[in-house]
Amino acid sequence: MAVKNKPYSVFCYTAALLFLLLFSYTTVRQLHNWSGILLALFFVFTAMAFRASLALKGYWYSVVILAVASIAMYYPQYFLSVGGKNASFFIPILLQVIMFGMGTELSLKDFAQVMRMPKGVFIGTACHYIIMPLVGFAVAHLFSFPNEIAAGIILIGCCPSGLASNVMCYLAKANLALSVSVTTISTLLAPFLTPLLMKFLGGRYVEIDLWAMVWDITKIVILPIAAGLAFHYLVRGKVKWLDKIMPVISMVGIALVLLVITAAGRDNLLKIGGLLIIATFIHNVSGYFLGYWSARVFRFPEKDCRTIALEVGMQNAGLASALARGMGKIATVGLASVIFGTMMNVTGSSLASWWHSRPPRDEETEKG
Repeated sequence: MAVKNKPYSVFCYTAALLFLLLFSYTTVRQLHNWSGILLALFFVFTAMAFRASLALKGYWYSVVILAVASIAMYYPQYFLSVGGKNASFFIPILLQVIMFGMGTELSLKDFAQVMRMPKGVFIGTACHYIIMPLVGFAVAHLFSFPNEIAAGIILIGCCPSGLASNVMCYLAKANLALSVSVTTISTLLAPFLTPLLMKFLGGRYVEIDLWAMVWDITKIVILPIAAGLAFHYLVRGKVKWLDKIMPVISMVGIALVLLVITAAGRDNLLKIGGLLIIATFIHNVSGYFLGYWSARVFRFPEKDCRTIALEVGMQNAGLASALARGMGKIATVGLASVIFGTMMNVTGSSLASWWHSRPPRDEETEKG
């Protein structure tokens, strides 16, 4: 395993092993006040070691997400309110910051890419909004979850592509331009398609206020992206430190959203978490599998098939959480998005790393 700094890596792995052993000891002794901190430290030092490894670098943020989830599960009481205000109040604001960050990375050239590869963008977006909502509906029905839990599974399926898919496509040696285009178009279509699909598929489980959801998505997604796009042309490049910090702000924002939602739904997660993890895994992996083979059916090159697989399987879990909060059901409808958000980072980075070591067959043929 190639590493950039071997002594540093050895130190991180040793510390991670030590904290894992201490976590095991405190858990057996039922010293749960310490267990959460020790488990989180295990994940933190593992993430630091992964970041120093050329082979495992793509996994480090996924491990950080596990550390955040651990803290929320063990100490939810600290993340339920901020300054006397319910912590879920800040979820839409954090999402707006993340969407603004996405907008700052866009330019009119990205939209021109759509015109250069219309078939790929159309098929990728169509597969995303057909496969994930229908699989979500099927999974929710198959497992016979309580209505609000089932609605949450369908909601995550009806949301647009996740921003992490772009990073995963880069790691997977996929078509990054196509990935950015599909993410952008699916996100811009979200104010129309997500409420309609949710009304049609999830209306039997919970009451859906169609126009309230349209407005929620517009103010959380469309307006911040438009502001970010304006920022790209007016400010970007002129303030170097701001350009560097925006991706970091987005990553921190995603972690904070997960922290708040996990804390809010912690009791329900303990009751139904195991079964929901299995259902979410089926939902997530089905997206990769069906997305990939749908692209193969349309005879796309291997790079595009990988892209569509990741674009279909990875959802904007943060948006689903914000919409659940808007419905006043973050502790129930929001549960699936918590697990899905964590799950897709692990499975997505694993799939991307596996593909990274296997160049697309099209490239091998061209080189041959």
